[in-house]
Amino acid sequence: MLVSVENIPYILLSLAAAYYLVPYFQRWHLHDIPSPSLASFTNLWVLAQARQGKRFLSVDALHKKHGKLVRIAPRHVSIADDAAITQVYGHGNGFLKADFYDAFVSIRRGLFNTRDRAEHTRKRKTVAHTFSAKSIGQFEQYIHHNIETFVKEWNKMSDLQANPKTGYATLDALNWFNYLAFDIIGDLAFGAPFGMIEKGQDIAEMRKSPNDPPKYVQAVEVLNRRGEVSNALGCLPALKPFAKYLPDKFFTQGIEAVENLAGIAIARVNERLKPEVMANNTRVDLLARLMEGKDSNGNKLGREELTAEALTQLIAGSDTTSNTACAILYWCLRTPGVIAKLQKTLDDAIPTDIDVPTHAMVKDIEYLQWVIWETMRIHSTSAMGLPREIPEGAAPINICGHTFGPGDVLSVPSYTIHRSKEIWGPDAEEFNPERWSPKNLTARQKAAFIPFSHGPRACVGRNVAEMELLVMGATVFRLFEFQIEQDGPMETREGFLRKPLGLIVGMKRRTHA
Repeated sequence: MLVSVENIPYILLSLAAAYYLVPYFQRWHLHDIPSPSLASFTNLWVLAQARQGKRFLSVDALHKKHGKLVRIAPRHVSIADDAAITQVYGHGNGFLKADFYDAFVSIRRGLFNTRDRAEHTRKRKTVAHTFSAKSIGQFEQYIHHNIETFVKEWNKMSDLQANPKTGYATLDALNWFNYLAFDIIGDLAFGAPFGMIEKGQDIAEMRKSPNDPPKYVQAVEVLNRRGEVSNALGCLPALKPFAKYLPDKFFTQGIEAVENLAGIAIARVNERLKPEVMANNTRVDLLARLMEGKDSNGNKLGREELTAEALTQLIAGSDTTSNTACAILYWCLRTPGVIAKLQKTLDDAIPTDIDVPTHAMVKDIEYLQWVIWETMRIHSTSAMGLPREIPEGAAPINICGHTFGPGDVLSVPSYTIHRSKEIWGPDAEEFNPERWSPKNLTARQKAAFIPFSHGPRACVGRNVAEMELLVMGATVFRLFEFQIEQDGPMETREGFLRKPLGLIVGMKRRTHA
């Protein structure tokens, strides 16, 4: 049967309609859940929000308008209900990471982006060993050394670059927290810091393969671009193979950043595995622990898998920490009384002859911990709802009075949960460290606090991150004074993480009473 030329447009139109309508009717059980624009028919709505770096805000606005259930893609429902956290992310529910995570694969699948349950269990055992209590205690020396270098550079700036009228040296705090976080994770994951603190700039070696000549890139910028493009492509993973051909530079530059970030890990692992380095190595860092792990055949991890897991640690342990540190400084500066109380608490707890305290000195300082937790709540570095898919063969599940089944993708948006007035009270959008006092904190609030996610796929490096933030926070606020030198609030943009775009402050050495 021949098709006439004049009928071709109608056939194409019919095919396009079927492409969007068939999945919609296949998910008819979701038709009564409110959704914006054409989100019930296409992933393009959520892709557009991610491309603009405001997905967390758009989803939050939808929940404020429509309630606890919002359909943000044909298969994906966002659930703004803290009671759903355990149902979606908890142990034993059998949910899988959604195809969103396919967009984050570069060298090969690592702990973060593997979707296979058995593979994830194997990898997590290896990495959990890396983050055992004994290992974390041994990691502190590397954290401590880099914070000492950071203090030395800030003292130099305070002495040499201060405005003679005010006494403050002007700097972008975000940049410096980035340098510190990257140098710490470089030391922990790859055997040596990147040297960003001492250079005062964002620079790192990268190689496309171990034998390629080195090139140098801006690691922080690479990580930011990679997070943004992967987060957007995760909304429509089928687009990933074609992304570098799209006319939008966001995608072409983002794909280049994905390759460059992998190249940073390749270069650093290559350096660490040189025979002359290995022969004299006595370090007890993340890479040393990973090298003790086993692959699926019970053998030592090969270079590729080792590099993929080291890359995961680089990504997980860098801008997560720096973004949060920057947010801590911002919220403390804009909230009267917090810094004065924090400094008094730190002065009382830490000996006067100590610049950089040990973790043991600060881990039980309640007010410091409250400040960190409150920043994690109100800033929510991981702001989006991490998507989980109900696997084939699973029993239907009822959440918020609605039944979901195999193939449905569910998520609980951290930003919305962390700012819910129903959970946190009428001051949910205010920075109030005292809410974390045991006499104020409710069991519901404690359970609704998910900065590291929840369940078997929660952040395995939580204890290291908290150690870093405690020691960094205690050091910075005890040794230095600050003033905000920018107009307006601290702006943020969301890639995979919600990151500040900068924080211009004045900094000077603190004069102790």
